[in-house]
This record gives sequence, C-alpha cells and structure tokens, in this order.
Amino acid sequence: MIDFEEELKKFHPSLEMEDVEDAIYNQDVTDLADVLVRFVKDANEEGLGEG
Repeated sequence: MIDFEEELKKFHPSLEMEDVEDAIYNQDVTDLADVLVRFVKDANEEGLGEG
C-alpha cells in the first residue's frame, strides 16, 4: 500500500507553479464589482451633466 504520509514528506511543489502563483497574485485584476461600480459612476456623471 501507499504510505501517504511518507509521500507527502517527499513532495516539493514545482518552481513553475510558484511562478504562476506569483504572477496571478501580483496582477491588478478588475472584478465584476469594480466594473459595476465604474458603470454606475459613469452613468451618474452623464446624468448630472445633462440636467
């Protein structure tokens, strides 16, 4: 049988995955909430300028 505890001790994540993780976490990604806030803000500014 496989000794999972022993196998986990041998495990080392690949450097490539760590690089990918850093790239993902260090990006300034706009999420849906940011898009909606911007959309509402722009709509309000346009509405105020027309009145």
